Amino acid sequence: MNILRSMLFVPGDSEKKMAKAASVGADALILDLEDSVAAQRRPLAREMSLAYLKGADRSNGELWVRMNPLDSADALLDLVAVVAGRPDGIALPKCEGPHHVLQLSNYLEVLETQYGIPVGSIGITAIATETAAAPFTLGQYKGAPRVRILTWGAEDLGAALGASSNKDEHGNYTPPYVLARSLCLFGAYAAGVQALDTVQPDFRASDKLLRECNEGRRDGFLGKIAIHPDQVAVINEAFTPSAAEIAHAQAVINAFATNPEAGTLSLEGKMIDKPHLKQAERVMAIAKQAEARR
Repeated sequence: MNILRSMLFVPGDSEKKMAKAASVGADALILDLEDSVAAQRRPLAREMSLAYLKGADRSNGELWVRMNPLDSADALLDLVAVVAGRPDGIALPKCEGPHHVLQLSNYLEVLETQYGIPVGSIGITAIATETAAAPFTLGQYKGAPRVRILTWGAEDLGAALGASSNKDEHGNYTPPYVLARSLCLFGAYAAGVQALDTVQPDFRASDKLLRECNEGRRDGFLGKIAIHPDQVAVINEAFTPSAAEIAHAQAVINAFATNPEAGTLSLEGKMIDKPHLKQAERVMAIAKQAEARR
């Protein structure tokens, strides 16, 4: 699995912001055709996004597009416009379950065939908690075609629920959003895809961002979405294993390599077993990918 530590939203109708985004070090850019683009500018955003997809240097990171929801009049217009540019993936907002993923996958297959793109090469990020119905399907994504990433959104969910706020007086998510976040995390691992944490909308508050990154990584998220270029470096550093973590992971791997028939071992005065080995292998894989991007 190609782990994306950071995915940066970029308005699809802003040449200036797209040009700047290319240099900030995000593992992926998401050219946005949905929330950050006014309805009357969406035709222009499609044209600009297609031009960017065709001309950008892909060695700097992956290029994704956030389309409009499947039940909107813009959905097929978005896909027909941008698939010719061979995006690495489509971010699907308001996704209510695997049936939406299958519908999008079918559309993509037709367009890949039309444009001579290898069928199945365009991935899907399911933004899977933005409606009241969506959280009920988060355990059902295993085997859903093309899904690489499962992520969640608190802002749209709050709007769907008519909530006055999604956070308490201390700035922590209230129980409905903690539940959505947790189910997204469980659902991603159950499906064998990457779990990506949601945005921190206060882009000037680097302390809040770092706290959310550390909490997300602690819990099992492998990356986070950014809404501002200044957030990318913080996210990348937080989701990159430290030298001490790499050294410990290598020691765990070495211990089991030396004792291949052991179920449990002692390392640095503590007992380790196969789950520790699995986590160590994950740490090393993430570290290797991070090093390759430098």
